[in-house]
Amino acid sequence: MKKKTVSRLKKLLVPALSGIAVGAANGLFGGGGGMIAVPALTASGASEKKAHATAVAVILPLSLISAAVYLAKGTLSWEAALPSCLGIVAGGVIGSLLLKKIDPSLLTKVFYVLMIAAGIKLAL
Repeated sequence: MKKKTVSRLKKLLVPALSGIAVGAANGLFGGGGGMIAVPALTASGASEKKAHATAVAVILPLSLISAAVYLAKGTLSWEAALPSCLGIVAGGVIGSLLLKKIDPSLLTKVFYVLMIAAGIKLAL
């Protein structure tokens, strides 16, 4: 295969396969797809900030679909979801504003520290 063809194939295949992993994580765990999406997007050549912003954009429709499935199965708790949504919207606005200002290397370090902490919490 020519080098250009391999490069194009990688640009399509890596995000598509990563998308399957992101969707599966979100569907199985009710979230967490961003933990896979950000590293996958950076591996595909996106800058750290673009990877985080893009992850949010792809997680929204994915989360809506997952929520619809949970709602249809009767496993969605409106008592927990409604108040949480208020905080999530406020946090999302604050986070997106901070993303513009934070140094990319600091963003990477904070992201991986949070992922390691989440992994330790899950393991314990």
